[in-house]
Amino acid sequence: MLDQLVESRSHAGEDRTKGGLLLTTFVLLLAVLVSSWVYSLFGKELMMSDSELSLDTLVAPPIIEEAPEPEPEKPKEQEAQKDPNVDIRKEIIASMTETPPKPPDTVSVTKNTIPPRDPNKFTVKGDRNFSAENAPPPDYSGPVNTTGTGSNSGNFGGGGNADTGGDAAPPPPPPVKKPVPKQISGGVLNGKATSLPKPPYPPAARAVRASGAVSVQVLIDESGNVVSASAVSGHPLLRAAAVSAARGAKFSPTMLSGQPVKVSGVITYNFVP
Repeated sequence: MLDQLVESRSHAGEDRTKGGLLLTTFVLLLAVLVSSWVYSLFGKELMMSDSELSLDTLVAPPIIEEAPEPEPEKPKEQEAQKDPNVDIRKEIIASMTETPPKPPDTVSVTKNTIPPRDPNKFTVKGDRNFSAENAPPPDYSGPVNTTGTGSNSGNFGGGGNADTGGDAAPPPPPPVKKPVPKQISGGVLNGKATSLPKPPYPPAARAVRASGAVSVQVLIDESGNVVSASAVSGHPLLRAAAVSAARGAKFSPTMLSGQPVKVSGVITYNFVP
């Protein structure tokens, strides 16, 4: 029975040794794996050849623009002096709708150039005549401005007219002069002649006992001379003598609106055998 006996002893030390070896082996393997993985990542970058590196575009660094210097503030122009804000008269004259405070000292027929005051506006006496468009009412008691050449149309005063007043009517247009005609008709001119020669009686007309009136159409210039003559009626044998006599007639210049004009008319000669 002794050959079947089993030796019994403790194996705790051996187990610890084996466990330590396994743990060390596992740590070493893990370190190798991690190192291999890290090496593979850097190896891709380190193993790149020079042919794979190229410069495609050279980009200049952006230029930073400096902010412009602020412009110096311009001095504000002095505001123009405002127009008077009240009506001004060299002499305050009541309007036609008001009762005059006192009768005038003198009576004159000369036209007064000072416009009457507006009873609906505040008026002061000054060295000129001025009517403000927006003058305050007659019972106004605040400060007033009686000088200035600017504009103040938005407030009291401004935009008015000096000397004539803002409500004065514009002057009427000048009358249109009618053009003077260059020629007028004078009708029968026998009585208007200053010199009217008598025509001779033609022998041929006397032989046939031709007689009667002969009318000659004439044109008289601005000096009163006959410039054209032509017979319009009468015996044919008497017409030439009548035209010759009409050319020698004289007339006074005819005036129309102060200007000499031409006159057309008829001279009648009566032939009696």
